[in-house]
Amino acid sequence: MDITFLNDYINLVTLGICLCVGFAFKQAFDWFNNRYIPLSMLILGTIINCIVNHSNINSAVILGGMISGLASTGLYEMLRNFINVNRREDK
Repeated sequence: MDITFLNDYINLVTLGICLCVGFAFKQAFDWFNNRYIPLSMLILGTIINCIVNHSNINSAVILGGMISGLASTGLYEMLRNFINVNRREDK
């Protein structure tokens, strides 16, 4: 199954904002459970994408926001693992 068509729906601005906000939530709030971060980024990504495309909101805009929000969570995990691998190699 080829899911590369989802790349067409990723909005880099939405992804970047969700990545930064998700990182801030993780670092600033100990009471915020990590399991809710993907859900909160999905919601935030949808809201941001709807605001950016306020004149033409359709299902593709909503899907793009959802995918961008979830992709930000995956990107954070990828960057975190990459940084941890580099730290282990330096020792």
